[in-house]
Amino acid sequence: MLELRRLRLLAEFARRGSIAATAASLGYTPSAVSQQLAALEREARLPLLDRTARSAELTDAGRRLAARAEEILTLVEAAETELSAQADTPMGRVVVTAFPTAAVALAPALAQSLGDHPGLTFVLRQTRPGDGVRQVQNGEVDIALIDDWTGKVPDQSPAVLEFFHLRRDPLVLVVPSSHRLSDPRRPVRLHELRDEPWMAAPPGEPSRQAVERLLDTVGGARPVPWEFEGLHTILSLVARGIGITAVPALALAAGDQGVAVRRIPECALAREVYAVTRKASVRRPSVAVTLRAVHAAARDAEPARPVPDPPPEPPSAAGPSGGA
Repeated sequence: MLELRRLRLLAEFARRGSIAATAASLGYTPSAVSQQLAALEREARLPLLDRTARSAELTDAGRRLAARAEEILTLVEAAETELSAQADTPMGRVVVTAFPTAAVALAPALAQSLGDHPGLTFVLRQTRPGDGVRQVQNGEVDIALIDDWTGKVPDQSPAVLEFFHLRRDPLVLVVPSSHRLSDPRRPVRLHELRDEPWMAAPPGEPSRQAVERLLDTVGGARPVPWEFEGLHTILSLVARGIGITAVPALALAAGDQGVAVRRIPECALAREVYAVTRKASVRRPSVAVTLRAVHAAARDAEPARPVPDPPPEPPSAAGPSGGA
C-alpha cells in the first residue's frame, strides 16, 4: 500500500525538481528524502525516479503517480474536512503563517478573538516573502497571510488554493517627528527629498522594490538608500531622526512613536493582502473560524493615519493691468 507521507514527498519533488530543493522545502535532509522516495518505489514496484550521479528526474510512472498523489492528498483532506465539519465546535490545531508586518499588526486581535474557543490551539508563525503559498499548498500550514505587490499572485497560483482578499495597503512616507514635513501645512514634494538619507529593506525584498520605484520619480539620480533588515528596525531609526523611509501603512499598525506619516501625492504603489488556504480546508470548523477572525482583524487594524495634506493654495488674484 502506498504511504501518504511518501506520496506528499513525491508531489513536492514534482514541484521542486530536485531532491535537494524538496528537502529544503519540507525541512528534511536530502538523504531522508532519497530514502523515502526509494521506499515509495518499492511500494509501487516501479522505478519512479531516473537517478544519475548528480541529478534525479521523474520517470513516466513517477509523473503519473505524482499527478495522482496531488488528487489523493486533496481527497484525503476533503474527507477529513467533511468529518470535522460534523462537529460545530472548532477543535484541534490550526497553523497560520504571515509576513512579518501582518503578524505584528494582527496578532493581538487574533489572540483575543480565537481565545473564545478553548478547544482550538492557535499557532502563528512569521515567514519570508513567497513562502506562504508554498507552505499552504504543501500542507505545512493551514492558512497563510501573504502580500502581493504585482496583482498577479492569485491568478498564477494552483487551483487547489483559495484566496481571500483582506485589504489594500498603500505605501506612505515616514519622517521623524522633528522633520519639516511633520508639519501638515507643508506639502510633500518628492524632488525636494532627493538628498535626504533614505532607508529601506535589502534588495530583493518586495518593500524595497516599491521604494525603488518611488525613488525613480524624484528626478535626477535615484537616491541610494541605506539598507536594514526589518521594517520595524527602519521605523525605529526614523524615530531617532536618522533618516526617512516609505513603508506600507500596515507596518505602523503596532504604533511607532516619534514619527510622522504623510500621504505620497500621485503615488499608486500599494500591496494587496490576502489570506490563502486550501479549498478542501475552508469548511473545517477550525479553519473557518480562524479565517473569520483574520478578516475581522485585518478590517479593524489601524494602519498609520497620514498627516492631512495642506489645503490647496488659492490662485493668486490677477492685478489690474497698468497703462501709460
